[in-house]
Amino acid sequence: MYKENRLSRSEYVPIRGINYHVLHWGETQSSLPPLVLVHGWMDVAASYQFVVDALSDAFAQGRTILAPDWRGYGQTGTLGADNFWFPDYLADLDFLLDHYAPGQPVDLVGHSMGGNVAMLYAGVRPERIRKLVNLEGFGMPATRPSQAPGRFAKWMDELKSLHQGEMALKPYNDVDGVARRLMRTNPRLSQEKADWLARHWAAPDAQGQWRILGDAAHKVTNAQLYRVDEVLEIYRRISAPTLAVEASDDSLGKWWEGKYTLAEYHERLQSVPQVRTAVIVDAGHMLHHDQPEPLARLLEDFLG
Repeated sequence: MYKENRLSRSEYVPIRGINYHVLHWGETQSSLPPLVLVHGWMDVAASYQFVVDALSDAFAQGRTILAPDWRGYGQTGTLGADNFWFPDYLADLDFLLDHYAPGQPVDLVGHSMGGNVAMLYAGVRPERIRKLVNLEGFGMPATRPSQAPGRFAKWMDELKSLHQGEMALKPYNDVDGVARRLMRTNPRLSQEKADWLARHWAAPDAQGQWRILGDAAHKVTNAQLYRVDEVLEIYRRISAPTLAVEASDDSLGKWWEGKYTLAEYHERLQSVPQVRTAVIVDAGHMLHHDQPEPLARLLEDFLG
């Protein structure tokens, strides 16, 4: 099984009524900007372990590195929510930074959904971010006002499905089944990394079945439309130098089949005042699993 180079420790922070689980590597107190890593949809904070291990000693020495489990993921609770609202992630992050870095700008890295959160947060609270890294946080396809009635109806229908147990996540008989699932989703993931991740991505229940540490309510469609015009106004207010990292595999092409493209995403990035892009070769959407060493070098060069 994969062996960590840098061991993390767990901390629990009360945030807005939820006991937030945060992984902590490195120093508790440091004069260097804290490095905050936020994960994506149906993922956990431990997903960043491979990148943290790949960071050089020269970069990591004396630095505080933090990665929270978002609400409803990993070891962070939910307050019994039956669906999740995107603004809550921004508020949770704001409270977390108040706790860990009061009055101090941080370096913020976000993957996928976490990349979308990071981009929006950096535009809403520009003074809190020193440098920003977006790992495949592409946003969503543009919507039209005419879609609103159907979207609200879909949201209510899915809430009923959730409460009727129709959206429950599949359990696995053993941890090996979880590892196989991870490798099916990401063919580049090695057996040793899959075995390690499986024990952080899932946990056994009272009956001994392994269950994903992600609340099924995350599968409920957002009731509100994705407004590109609003997103771009937020992007324009990002003051931090920004690095947008993509994998060589075109995830957008696979997910949206032409409804939203990399060209559209690149056009949106033009609204960010200080942005450059980079590509990780031989990697898919989980680029922090596929190529942690090249990604670590990119982060070190950019964050300095």
